[in-house]
Amino acid sequence: MAEKIIITTDKAPQAIGTYSQAVKVSSTVYLSGQIPLDPKTMTMVSDDFSEQVVQVFENLTAVCEAAGGNMSDIVKLNIFLTDLSHFATVNEIMSRYFQQPYPARAAIGVKELPKGSLVEMDGIMEI
Repeated sequence: MAEKIIITTDKAPQAIGTYSQAVKVSSTVYLSGQIPLDPKTMTMVSDDFSEQVVQVFENLTAVCEAAGGNMSDIVKLNIFLTDLSHFATVNEIMSRYFQQPYPARAAIGVKELPKGSLVEMDGIMEI
């Protein structure tokens, strides 16, 4: 089996459980779920949905960079929303972080997320 390399950065929230921010195996990086925590204060950035989405993308960006890549290296993105009516907002904000060809993606409605977050995202990078 290939070696697992644990990816960490202080530019994204520290893990609040029994997981790593990301794990690299060969050229694939598995990004753990990010919620809209400010990495410096470890508190929710806002109750505003748009601000939460931006913070999640900023957190993912920081972990991608710590792994030696960037957001364009994400090949699969999973988005978890407590209210699917916000999907258009996610698309608009996502267009600021990705250009074509876009990653494969899933958007899943869930009852609740950690710390009362309205959005969480995880993904897979290929670098």
